[in-house]
Amino acid sequence: MTASPHSDPEPVVRFDNVGMRYGRGPEILRDLSFDLPRGSFQFLTGPSGAGKTSLLKLIYLAAKPSRGLISFFGRDAATLPRGELPDLRRSIGVVFQEFRLLNHLSVFDNVALPLRVTGRKRSDYAEDVAELLAWVGLGDKMTALPPTLSGGEQQRVAIARAVVGQPEILIADEPTGNVDAEMGMRLLRLFVELNKLGTTIVIATHDLQLVRMIDAPVMTLSNGHLHIRPPRSERQRHAEAREADGREALDSVAQAGRPAGNRVSADEGEDGDD
Repeated sequence: MTASPHSDPEPVVRFDNVGMRYGRGPEILRDLSFDLPRGSFQFLTGPSGAGKTSLLKLIYLAAKPSRGLISFFGRDAATLPRGELPDLRRSIGVVFQEFRLLNHLSVFDNVALPLRVTGRKRSDYAEDVAELLAWVGLGDKMTALPPTLSGGEQQRVAIARAVVGQPEILIADEPTGNVDAEMGMRLLRLFVELNKLGTTIVIATHDLQLVRMIDAPVMTLSNGHLHIRPPRSERQRHAEAREADGREALDSVAQAGRPAGNRVSADEGEDGDD
């Protein structure tokens, strides 16, 4: 399933003619209409200043559109009761580009925070948090404080915190920007595994090599407008279908150009004998 113009009757997120501006400035996002189907995986790319971060903010409810409709799970975000917004926000995991870790909490407690706020006991999630930290290469940093970590380590803590609760939607803003290539691939596999469990994934990145690793649609922002490129497999299917249609058309033209007595029907043998 892919990001697309309106196709899914109830996608997890739907944008309908959305525009966004800050104050009285010009619109930085214009006439955005697309769906994020349930369980889909997509990349978001575009030049610096194209509006990627603003679009992500709209998806994780940190900003409101200037016009248009945004719905989550079939419900208009603008009309949701205030009391329902915290639960909706908890269903969305976010990997911030600037990490936003709590410096007075240990690595373990930063990652466990989304579970703690739901009322879960430490004994219920301690093993899961430790396993996740080991997966991102921080098993020996569980008691460390964020200021003592490198930028790449803080990035991995932020990713672990975003995915620990298996959110329904995961938004990641340049999640591999501060890690080496090997760890970037490891983190990408983590996102893929989470997607296989049903989480809808949106990864904003400038790393085109990362984009080529996964056969997923690419959402590209340019001058405030959004273009969606289907995954390679879908483009290949369309190309093969067009090629097959072209061959059929040529065969029809060739058949039509033959004298009536020389036309070969589909049920005749090669030599035309009865």
